[in-house]
Amino acid sequence: MKSLVVVALALILSACGGGGRKPASAPPSRPAPTPAKDAPPWLAPATPMQLTRRAGLTPETHEFVFLHIHSHLDVFVNGTPMVIPAAIGIETHDPQVRRFKAPDGTTAYGGINPPCAQPCISPLHTHFDDGVLHTEAKQNQFNRLGQFFTEWNVRLDDKCVGGFCKPAAPLAVYVNGDRYTGDPRAIKLEDREEIAIVIGTPPQTIPSSFGS
Repeated sequence: MKSLVVVALALILSACGGGGRKPASAPPSRPAPTPAKDAPPWLAPATPMQLTRRAGLTPETHEFVFLHIHSHLDVFVNGTPMVIPAAIGIETHDPQVRRFKAPDGTTAYGGINPPCAQPCISPLHTHFDDGVLHTEAKQNQFNRLGQFFTEWNVRLDDKCVGGFCKPAAPLAVYVNGDRYTGDPRAIKLEDREEIAIVIGTPPQTIPSSFGS
């Protein structure tokens, strides 16, 4: 009887699924043609606070770390990794926003102290161009991947990433190495989570863990 209960629970759990996640599978290998518009590179927008509000978030005058989350995003186009820019969600022209030299020689932004006179940073932002998405919030409220893409001003939905759209461009999304088949905008940004968006021909290896 006990073994029957265990089997039944296993069947129920497998039927419930994991929010659109499935075991890793090979994405389509067909190349994606370059779109006529909204093709990469996708730069950090010039209106970060406006886009922060559009994403449903509240700009702040400095960083908070009540909730401090690091997720990692990779975007591949025909096997080539795209740059996730530094300073998405940060007003780099504010005099209180500090600049740092990253190990690769690029500029990083943050370390706001004293606070800005006006709101200058989103609770969801990038400090470096390393693909790490920082949630630094004053309340226990997780963000979603769609909010980050709104701040980046790059289209993301179940049909398109930027100007790459199905069926012309094959698209696949992975979370911690598992294929994600739901709405990518709904992916919850959790700590040490690896998200990979594959457009067109995939890379040799799909990242499956934070920092991989």
